Amino acid sequence: MNSLRVAAQRTVSRTTSRCLSSSAASSLDRMQTVENFDSVLERFAQIRACAVLRTATSDACPKAMEAAIDGGFKIVEFTLTTPDCLEHLSNFRSKYDDKVMVGCGTILTPEDAEGAIDAGSEFIITPVMLPDVIEWCKERNIVCVPGCQTPTELVNAYRHGAPLQKLFPGVTGGPGWVKAVSSALPFLSINPTSGVDLDNAGDFLRMGAASVGLVAPLFDPEAIAKGNFEQISKNAEKVMANVREVGPYVRRKV
Repeated sequence: MNSLRVAAQRTVSRTTSRCLSSSAASSLDRMQTVENFDSVLERFAQIRACAVLRTATSDACPKAMEAAIDGGFKIVEFTLTTPDCLEHLSNFRSKYDDKVMVGCGTILTPEDAEGAIDAGSEFIITPVMLPDVIEWCKERNIVCVPGCQTPTELVNAYRHGAPLQKLFPGVTGGPGWVKAVSSALPFLSINPTSGVDLDNAGDFLRMGAASVGLVAPLFDPEAIAKGNFEQISKNAEKVMANVREVGPYVRRKV
């Protein structure tokens, strides 16, 4: 009888613990729905290319990003290194809600992530593998794409809860490297950024990348400095044509 009572008490204790854990999770600040989490991943899988913007001046930021969107980009990332980043992010989220997915990059702390989510960011990008940021996002059903340089970092990011893993900086071998790693570790969903240009974006996707990020090759610094935003639109049109040729990504189970 005593052993039955002990077993019953343990069962009640485990049930209570699970209920408390569930209650705590549901009361987290900035909590997103599972449906929203899945929607962000599905849009990455369908569109497969993100415009990643970093400008030296606040004034150039909205003009350059508008040009990329005019050229066909439907996923965009504002980086915290850009002056007035969160203000611009918020404005674009309001203007393009449901038409363009807007995220924030160069996130280094959970506090950075909080500010980005409050501004309207739909996903979080980090330049390096930061477990505290990944786990903060995971607990709240927020898609986090952390920067990783090696297969070990890619796997660790995945284990901490990152459904997409950003390959940054670029690696020797480019698309071939992605093919080798994604073949050996098929549960990863790799998102190369550095090293991706207007011509090889499609090659990265064909070789196993889940999606790609376009930085300087899209946002040509010289064109931005001269105010030649038409060139940014032309760059966007070219790379998005290459991306569309490959088609959607078959998502890995998270």
